Amino acid sequence: MDWEKQTLDYYDHAPEAFAACTRAADMSDTRSRFSVQLPPKGVVLDFGCGSGRDTKAFLEAGFLVDAVDGSAELCTLASAYTGIRVQRMLFGELDAIDRYDGVWACASILHLPRIELADVLGRVETALKVGGVLYTSFKYGTFEGMRNGRYFTDFTEETLRAFWEPVTTMRIFDLWITEDVRPDRKEEKWINLLARKG
Repeated sequence: MDWEKQTLDYYDHAPEAFAACTRAADMSDTRSRFSVQLPPKGVVLDFGCGSGRDTKAFLEAGFLVDAVDGSAELCTLASAYTGIRVQRMLFGELDAIDRYDGVWACASILHLPRIELADVLGRVETALKVGGVLYTSFKYGTFEGMRNGRYFTDFTEETLRAFWEPVTTMRIFDLWITEDVRPDRKEEKWINLLARKG
């Protein structure tokens, strides 16, 4: 798929610069909001781990972490940064069953077209244990398509709920808007959610 190749090529082209930029972003408040929903030493999937920033934080907090990314270059960098093996995996290749207490998909599955996203949410639901929690985030807006070399699907509160409810039984229990934490991106807004497998 051309959109997928272009998006992966973007991350493979300059992984060091991307990693440096994202590791500096402070996601501690959002990680805490997710982490309090998990049992101690719970099993977390960092689904599209990028630089490994959040994987490292979850490991340091005592969680057991599986980390995956579609970019081979980012997998190499993240493995070195976190000290664990980061597996190269496309989102549509997730096939775990009842394994995870939490799936962390921070600014990752937003790179899927809606039809692909619906399938992947089903895979995430299957991979979660009963009571398990998904965190994910999307850029706030109504755009879908290629932008700055990558594919994006944006959502508002209304469009996200309208999309979500027909494709998954995971229940959204927290939905909030944030500014981008990177100093040069303050004008960008994100929609964040936590959803639980029933």
